[in-house]
Amino acid sequence: MKELIRTNDAVVLSFAESLMKDAGIGCFIADQGMSILEGSLGLLPRRFLVDEDDADEARQVLIDAGLEAELRDA
Repeated sequence: MKELIRTNDAVVLSFAESLMKDAGIGCFIADQGMSILEGSLGLLPRRFLVDEDDADEARQVLIDAGLEAELRDA
């Protein structure tokens, strides 16, 4: 899995997840359980992951949707 986004922003994560669903690309949001442990204060970022084989296509989908600033370095 390749990390494309790391953020505390649930809206960004939800939007990215929706974009991947529409594009037919599988994704996984890691560290969601950690937010429960820290009391949902939003202190611990969650990671948006996609399969290595889909990473380039997923990156382009996110860029096209205006999420380029949210992307981790390639």
